[in-house]
Amino acid sequence: MTVYPDALPQRPLRADARRNRDAILRAARAVFDVEGALASLDGIAIKAGVGNATLYRNFPTREDLLAAVMEADLADAQAQAEALACEHCPRQALAEWLVWLTWRLRIWHGLPQCVAEARTATGSSLNPAVSALVAQTGNLVERARASGDMVDSVAATEVFELVTALSWAVDRFGDDETAARRRVELATAGLLT
Repeated sequence: MTVYPDALPQRPLRADARRNRDAILRAARAVFDVEGALASLDGIAIKAGVGNATLYRNFPTREDLLAAVMEADLADAQAQAEALACEHCPRQALAEWLVWLTWRLRIWHGLPQCVAEARTATGSSLNPAVSALVAQTGNLVERARASGDMVDSVAATEVFELVTALSWAVDRFGDDETAARRRVELATAGLLT
């Protein structure tokens, strides 16, 4: 009987393997912060103090590495969406989420492009992270729609795609937070009643 690697049970990482993985993730976040999401993977391996083979064994593709780094941010995004929903009326919660998410997605040059590509690529490593952000957007959109504060003709996925495009613009134009807020408010004014 042939046993395929995917059928084998996952074992916990050895302590040294866990340290290497954690070092890669810390280095990736630091490098992405400075150079963007399309930064050199070799440079990340060097910063992490590991060889290229170790990096690629843990993260076979750039998308895999980016997805792992984004995974840590999802808890923050969930907490932010929940806090906004509790602290604001549906219209204001959605408006603040759109500003927050736009600002958050612009953090690494190239991230909006990676997010946009993941939206259309089935099986993408980034799909779980992107889907979670779309779902959080959808929850706030539905609350605003139910309260009569959101137009009926726009889907949550379209709102998320608009935010992704806005995050690219915020990054490319070098907006500070005030300019980013203004850009989002102008672009989304037609969504809210």
